[in-house]
Amino acid sequence: MAYLIVEHICGFSGSAGTAVITLEKAALATDGRYFNQASKQLDSNWQLLKQGLEDVPTWQDWTAEQSEGGKLVGVDSTVITASDARKLAEKIKKKGGGRLVGIECNLVDDVWGKSRPPRPNEQVKVLDENFCGKKFQEKIEDLRKELEKKKSAGLIISMLDEIAWLYNLRGNDIPYNPVFFSYAIVTLTTATLYVDSSKISSDVSSHLGNSVQVRPYEAIFDDVKAMGQSLQQQTTINEEPKPGVPKRKFMISTKASWALSLTLGGEEAVDEMRSPVGDAKAIKNKTELEGMRLCHIRDGAALSEYFAWLEEVLAMKDSKLDEVEAADRLEQIRSKHKHFVGLSFDTISSTGANAAVIHYKPERGNCATIDPKAIYLCDSGAQYLDGTTDTTRTLHFGEPTELERKAYTLVLKGVIALDKVVFPKGTNGLALDTLARQFLWEEGLDYRHGTGHGVGSYLNVHEGPIGVGTRVQYTEVALSAGNVISDEPGYYEDGNFGIRIENIIMAHEVKTAHSFGEKPWLGFEHVTMVPMCRKLINEAYLTPREVAWLNSYHEEVLAKTSEYFEGDERTMRWLQRETQML
Repeated sequence: MAYLIVEHICGFSGSAGTAVITLEKAALATDGRYFNQASKQLDSNWQLLKQGLEDVPTWQDWTAEQSEGGKLVGVDSTVITASDARKLAEKIKKKGGGRLVGIECNLVDDVWGKSRPPRPNEQVKVLDENFCGKKFQEKIEDLRKELEKKKSAGLIISMLDEIAWLYNLRGNDIPYNPVFFSYAIVTLTTATLYVDSSKISSDVSSHLGNSVQVRPYEAIFDDVKAMGQSLQQQTTINEEPKPGVPKRKFMISTKASWALSLTLGGEEAVDEMRSPVGDAKAIKNKTELEGMRLCHIRDGAALSEYFAWLEEVLAMKDSKLDEVEAADRLEQIRSKHKHFVGLSFDTISSTGANAAVIHYKPERGNCATIDPKAIYLCDSGAQYLDGTTDTTRTLHFGEPTELERKAYTLVLKGVIALDKVVFPKGTNGLALDTLARQFLWEEGLDYRHGTGHGVGSYLNVHEGPIGVGTRVQYTEVALSAGNVISDEPGYYEDGNFGIRIENIIMAHEVKTAHSFGEKPWLGFEHVTMVPMCRKLINEAYLTPREVAWLNSYHEEVLAKTSEYFEGDERTMRWLQRETQML
């Protein structure tokens, strides 16, 4: 619950931020998605480190600077990875600081005291094979084959979505993410799940059967320490390798905590690598892919119904409606659809200048009234038993300016370019990023966020390890058939308006006239079924190929969602108007 700690100590509620506090100063580091939000939420005690901007230090460099003169730096070892801890320690050393110390308690917890909310204790549920497409026993056997290939003693799993996916379980401990607080260990012969026993129902116990041992959540560090010591005894004599005994180590993810690494005996005693569970989870099977298609049709129908209603309320009835009231109505419409579980993140319902705040979150009782004469940006998603959705549409209910129409159309061209690309197997997300930005770049424009992120299957709406953007991590893993990602370029003018269009696309093999290098070639299939805003499209900026794509897309949206509007004349009229051929 580290995210709660950051919000409690400084007031920043974004999903990506690092707080550093010294005896004299305090700093909050975050990326471009949250610059505006952090500026509003931090008070004068805090310095905002806008990561990625020139002449702005990283939080690691800033921390190292504060440590000059031999000062020690403390960190909660459960909220920093082993790799990040090593890099930070090296920076501190170069600046003449003291040691980096992993502390067992978080000092903010001590300040918060008894008033801190208890850890959620929601029930864990079994996800039926009709939705996940593969038995968890088969997933574990696949994992063991990977462990054997790598000569590993076992894998310690701390990423909650990986644990939920591996065991075909879901929870409700993190808002919007169907995961539960847990750890897991899989060896060549055993599988253990660390979770509070009060969360395990008889259905879950029956599901896991004799294949998985369930242990208390708090037992993980004691068990890991004992396993590390036992492994060392089996493979060494007086710290020297035993003759004829293969040297095996436990594997931890590069995203695992420093605390886990230290408990196992430190970096020399573990193998740190990208999690094989995360890699497997990112490649959806046929059942998961079909679920994504189906849930996006239902979700698209909900969004069309919502936008048609919103237009009528604002433009035709001249009613007053604030951003949260609108978001509430969207959730209500979504909830009536099959397999709906809840939202996949806080709905970004934003009008006018608020749309320029990339991850804006309207607050009940303290948000803007939607202005029908201004841009309206809605970024929203839902969790369904058969998939996870994430869709952004930018609309205008009055008369948009020429600048707004041009910016919208340039963003749309980027969406189309990524949607239509064909690329050889082995291509990573960094290589594709410029496709979506190129039309903005030609005008000297850009956006401060990634172009696409991985999406889970009834799991986290942001899922690694794949994505499209400029982050170094996107060079580590090539895109593969079965990957599901977002396609979401944008453009933002602070204090004025913001534009983003987001579709979900799925990678698959395509047939090409040639096969250079004897490699498979990949393309994308879009599954989001919501019209683009006709008022904001300036056809003069579109090529015939782009017009053909847009007409085909709208024809598909109409065909796949219209069945949901029998007897709903308002939505049907809106849908038919928005999907007319250009």
